[in-house]
Amino acid sequence: MGDILYLKIDRNNQVDHADVRLGDVAKLECADRAVKNRLKTLKLLNVQEKKSGRYVCSVLKVVEQIHGIYPALEIRNLGETDFIIEYESGDGRPRFTALKVILVCILVFFGSAFSIMVFNNDVGVGDVFARTYELFTGEPSDGFTVLEITYSLGIAVGILVFYNHFGGKRSAKDPTPMEVQMRLYEDDVNTALVESSGREGKSIDVD
Repeated sequence: MGDILYLKIDRNNQVDHADVRLGDVAKLECADRAVKNRLKTLKLLNVQEKKSGRYVCSVLKVVEQIHGIYPALEIRNLGETDFIIEYESGDGRPRFTALKVILVCILVFFGSAFSIMVFNNDVGVGDVFARTYELFTGEPSDGFTVLEITYSLGIAVGILVFYNHFGGKRSAKDPTPMEVQMRLYEDDVNTALVESSGREGKSIDVD
């Protein structure tokens, strides 16, 4: 057989069924459609029912299983060498998601407001505005002038521009800083899982 199988597997793959097939975690391409369709149904892993968890697998184990069916098939890996299968059972899915989101929003809102107020008090923004207003107008400030108004609006606009997100709308297609940090965090967690499984010998690999 002179066909070539191109295999691409992402670092983290989520599944919600116990019988994990190759087509659930990998993208396959081969000139022979029969080979491609057959390998999509190749069973990689059978996890215990109602037990969510992460399983670290080596692409060499995948290659070994493929060669068990097609010994002469040439395989070219275009993805990760080690990948994670994250099984999430129906009973293990997070509950009270809406309540958690509301709670986090409340904490972020009041935490940000507290930080802004503490910053303003530390640097004496109110005194600076009062003296600036009196210097230019010759009248004492009552604490509610154009300086305070524009400053408050500027904070709101700055937050919206920085996070690039308001409700379900975005001002640009770029990912938000929070999304970037979450992606970096996920990459760090995945790398730690792969390295820990390799050191502990728990990775699903060839013998």
